[in-house]
Formats: sequence, structure tokens, C-alpha cells
Amino acid sequence: MHEADRLQSAVAACRRMSSSVAIVGHGSKALLGPLAGEDTLSTQSLSGIIDYRPEELVVTAWAGTSLGELTDVLAEKGQMLPFDPPRFDGVGTLGGALASGLSGPARPWRGSVRDAVLGVEIVNGRGERLRFGGSVMKNVAGYDVSRLMIGARGALGVILSASVRVLPVPAAEETLAVPCDAGEAGRLVRDWARQPLPITGTCFLGNTLHLRLSGSAPGVSSARSALDLGKPADPALWAAVRDHAHPFFADAAGALTRWSLPRGSRFESGDALIEWGGCQAWSHGGPVELGEGGFATTFSRGRQPATRPAADPATAKVTARLKHAFDPDGVFNPGVGGFQGSTEG
Repeated sequence: MHEADRLQSAVAACRRMSSSVAIVGHGSKALLGPLAGEDTLSTQSLSGIIDYRPEELVVTAWAGTSLGELTDVLAEKGQMLPFDPPRFDGVGTLGGALASGLSGPARPWRGSVRDAVLGVEIVNGRGERLRFGGSVMKNVAGYDVSRLMIGARGALGVILSASVRVLPVPAAEETLAVPCDAGEAGRLVRDWARQPLPITGTCFLGNTLHLRLSGSAPGVSSARSALDLGKPADPALWAAVRDHAHPFFADAAGALTRWSLPRGSRFESGDALIEWGGCQAWSHGGPVELGEGGFATTFSRGRQPATRPAADPATAKVTARLKHAFDPDGVFNPGVGGFQGSTEG
């Protein structure tokens, strides 16, 4: 029996026994909080590349495929995942990247996980194997159901496989460091946003603004000359921030808050790690004040994340209906995020 068939049978059995399961890969995302369930359903054995078409910039792989393996295969053809998900020492999986919805430092410039997904195959709470989307970029009518799985943390179904868009690795890349305070860093990134610069990462931390330039060799060289500031810095910073391996994350005693902010926001805390051109920031402790249009999620090991402001009643009603449609008996990851209800609202 193929591993995908085994997972489908396991879900159907759980439903018959009125039990619940926690869906896990390699368990690399403890930051997102614990998963509840009477049993554990692992996708680790569901691994491998199903189809890779470099000329079409598309790869299809099983959900348990490690991001380390996937990125190595793509690198052989000079390609990469555009959303650059956290790899957590390479053990993070493709399914986990989709379920968590986490993207790397280049997210504002290369797109999010949701932007790259072309199609997924899942097992829903009824034990049915369903396929949504496809493996090509095209315009379609109706709802793009595959993207509902992004960030749902498995509350809507077990992701079996996914097709995602890939991009060529840039020919040149440089990292620069600019000593400044948080206010000056914010002014600089807002100014850069109005210019045609090949930026693929910004990160302010410890009174230093780091900037990553990626693209053609002439383009990167021209941008560096046009900026006329900063000095070469260690490019390893981007992987450390992406994988939450930087000392900033290790030093977080207790709570760690992730701020999601509208473009152009002035979040200028000198103690925070600010990335995505000012649209994402991390701070120690819980949120104190939120700007217009932003929200904050506080993570504390062993607890479910707390998001402020909470979802409005209309959004909560929609998520409850989605949960009921995909998982009417509450088989998957009970109590996760906005999918806590298992009955139609």
C-alpha cells in the first residue's frame, strides 16, 4: 500500500472511531504552538519528487519531502523556491511550509507561499482524497481552493502533495550593512521602495540595517553604486533570520511577538528585528499598541498563538463554515487557530 493510501485509510478510521489526530511532519515548527489530537498522523514517510519540469518552472513533490532535499534538487538546475520558507536545518517539509504559511526574507519582492502554490492533493475529514488546482499557471474561474490550505496548519485536511512555482537563482547577490537607528532605517527602506532597485531582503537589528540585492551582475553592481552607502556584510544573516536560528530568537525569554504591518508603516522600535521592508517585525514580550490595519501574534512555547485583534464575527463565521465543509467531525488538529469550531456557524 502506498503511503498516501495509508494516510487516507488512517483518516477514515479516525472518523469511524470519532477520534482526532494531530498532523505533523518533522515537528520543526514548535514556535507555532502545540497540536492537539488523540493520535498523531505523520507525513514523514510520504517523501520524494513526483514531477519536476525545469523548463516550465514547476515542481511537484510529496508533502513529507524535506526542504533541504527539495532545494538541493532545484539548485542542480539553477532554480529555487521563490518564497524561501524556513528550513530549520533542512528538516522542515514542503507540507509543513504550506500548512504554516511561513515565507522567508524575500516575501515582499518574490511573493508568498500562497502566491507560489499551483495545486494540492489532500485527504479531507471524510477520508476523501481530493485534488485542487493543477501544475501550470493559468487563469481559472471560481475559487482557488488549493490556497485555503496555506496557513491552515492542517485544520482543513492532510496535504499529500503540492505543485509549486520555482524561479531561477539570481546570477549575483550582495549583502550590505548600514549603521543607523530604527527611525533612519525606516526612512531608508521607504525611500528605496520608490526606486527600481533589485532588493530581495531588508533586516534592521542592533542599530544596523542589512540590505540584500539580487539579480544580474550588472544590475546588482549598478544598484550598489546608486545607493552609495553601506559596507559588505555576511550573507548568512538571511538564512539565520529565515530559520529563526539568529540569537535574537534564542534570546526570547517567554513570549515572542510577530507584527504584521501595512506597507509604509512606521514601526521604529530599536529593540525589534524588523524585516520585509518594515512589513514584518519581531519583538520580545506581548504587543502593547497596534497601528491602523496591523495585527500582532504572540507566541509562547507550549501555548496556542494569540492574535490581536481577533477575527471579526464575519470572518469567524466563514472559517467555521470552511472547517465544517472540509472536516465536519473535527478530526484534524482540534483547537488550531481560527478553525476551532467543527460545526457550521
